[in-house]
Amino acid sequence: MRLAGVSDYVDTHMGALSYTGLFVLQALAQGHRFGFDIMDVTRLPSGTIYPALRRLETLGLVRSDWETDKEARDNARPRRRYYELTKPGRAQLVEAESRYRAVAKLFPNRGRT
Repeated sequence: MRLAGVSDYVDTHMGALSYTGLFVLQALAQGHRFGFDIMDVTRLPSGTIYPALRRLETLGLVRSDWETDKEARDNARPRRRYYELTKPGRAQLVEAESRYRAVAKLFPNRGRT
């Protein structure tokens, strides 16, 4: 059964941000700044997180930079690539969260027992 207008709304208002993209932006907004940290908090695998980060960076929603060699050596680990939300990324996150909540209201009893 198709609900009138629902798929049209999703197609025109949900934009290019997937659930994975939303989870990654939320993790970054909460202060998780590098890939493994984002993997831990979202419980998504590296094969999902790193392509999502690259895509979000290409879209201008995230920017990244490598830490210095010295910082990595001082902490006895490989260099980390740190990610952060851009201003458009923060705006996209707010918009996406609002849209996902709106769509969830269309199915109030789904997923609840």
